[in-house]
Amino acid sequence: MTFLLAFLPIAVILSLMIGYRWGASRAGAAGYLTALVVAIAFFGAGPRLLAYAHAKALLLTVDVLLIIWAAFLLFRVADEAGAIAVIGDALPHLTADRGMQALLIGWVFASFLQGVGGFGVPVAVIAPILVGLGFSPLAAVVIPSVGHSWAVTFGSLGSSFNALMAATNLPFDVLAPDAARFLGLAGIAVGLMVLHAAEGWGAVRRLFLPTILLGAVMAVGQYLAATAGLWNVGAFLGSLAGLMVAIPLARRYRGQMGDNGHLDTRRVLVALSGYAVLVAITLGVQLIPGIHDTLSKVGVLRVNFPEMATSQGFVTPAGPGRTIRFLRHAGAILGISSLLAFLIYRRAGWYQPGAGRRIVTGTVQRVMSSSVGIAAMVAMAVVMQHAGMTDALARTLADSVGRAYPAIAPWIGALGAFMTGSNTNSNVVFAALQQRTAELLGYTVALILAAQTAGGALGSVIAPTKIVVGASTGGMAGREGEVMRKMLAYTGTLVALMSIIALLGA
Repeated sequence: MTFLLAFLPIAVILSLMIGYRWGASRAGAAGYLTALVVAIAFFGAGPRLLAYAHAKALLLTVDVLLIIWAAFLLFRVADEAGAIAVIGDALPHLTADRGMQALLIGWVFASFLQGVGGFGVPVAVIAPILVGLGFSPLAAVVIPSVGHSWAVTFGSLGSSFNALMAATNLPFDVLAPDAARFLGLAGIAVGLMVLHAAEGWGAVRRLFLPTILLGAVMAVGQYLAATAGLWNVGAFLGSLAGLMVAIPLARRYRGQMGDNGHLDTRRVLVALSGYAVLVAITLGVQLIPGIHDTLSKVGVLRVNFPEMATSQGFVTPAGPGRTIRFLRHAGAILGISSLLAFLIYRRAGWYQPGAGRRIVTGTVQRVMSSSVGIAAMVAMAVVMQHAGMTDALARTLADSVGRAYPAIAPWIGALGAFMTGSNTNSNVVFAALQQRTAELLGYTVALILAAQTAGGALGSVIAPTKIVVGASTGGMAGREGEVMRKMLAYTGTLVALMSIIALLGA
């Protein structure tokens, strides 16, 4: 009964989004209200606990929305200038093969963006490009969402992997090898799924060998980087190696090019400059110690919360909430990139009068409704964590499977990412539990934790907040349920694959 009650808010969201095709705003509000009622009535959450939980949720919401608003702002800056159309027109000069376009842009380039930025950037950047190439809005959202999922743990410059180390107090050389192996194998499967989402089984059969080659290159690159201590740039280096191989492969699989006219290289470079600025600023802020350290100390919002307990005895230890370092926040990086990109495009003469006003208005109109859904989802997740509902779900799942625990470990990671919206949070919430359970059952801790973070990485892309982001930038706003249904099939298969690998390795 406890498990069913704890699962009820998730069931409400899933049924409303998938069964009744509700948008994320309404479904999220319903899920939040359900979590609130269950937490108070059955898990002993009192007013003090709920007040602090909502304060934490507010910090998390600000953290998430800064990224979402800034990411969409960058898209509007580029789109208003016509840069998206220029890139879309240029890509057929490299390859007109729809499957290769999906692999190159929706898998390899999406993984590269996850490596250097993450935080919703891959889908926000790539979905509009794919729409411009003629992909359906649904495919344009699903392809990069699935495509970057394998790069989440070692992407965002290692934030999720760092959380795994912090939560378990284990060093990188213990955790990285198994985690990189799990995710490398997932990456190859992801490539095949990207092809399937683009053109069905025919594309999978036709481009099977190039996909395996690209997947192997990226997997090996990430493994070598992560195990050598460069875990913070593991996904970046792996996907960079993939790009170096993918470009000549794309030229080989050119498809029916036809007469595409003259390729204006200068216009393409100007169009790409907005995203080049994003990559350059991200690398500078994250990898140059002087800049990184200075920005980490200035403009920091950090709130410490006391220990909280439910009337049933579930304790949330004292500690800080979400720390927001505004000057090196991904939202700040995206915002600065948007400003610089706007100046570049304006200097190039790509804007019509009133462009600035249209950019701001378009951003507010598109993202406002999504923000309501995100706030509700975050509040639901935090209330469930502090009421002990998340813990009850994980413990019941673990206790019910016994010696088959390795098969369930990826699903716990995926559950945590689905509920909290990120692999980082899933690792923070569940890594210690997974570690202790592995010790009690006699399994290799590193293998179970690899299953945890792999499941969290793959499951993070179906978090309702991520679905909202993808839908809002790919022309699917209000149709998030369709995206969720499509994504569940691919993500479920990937997490099941991680279960099989964990069982075989245990």
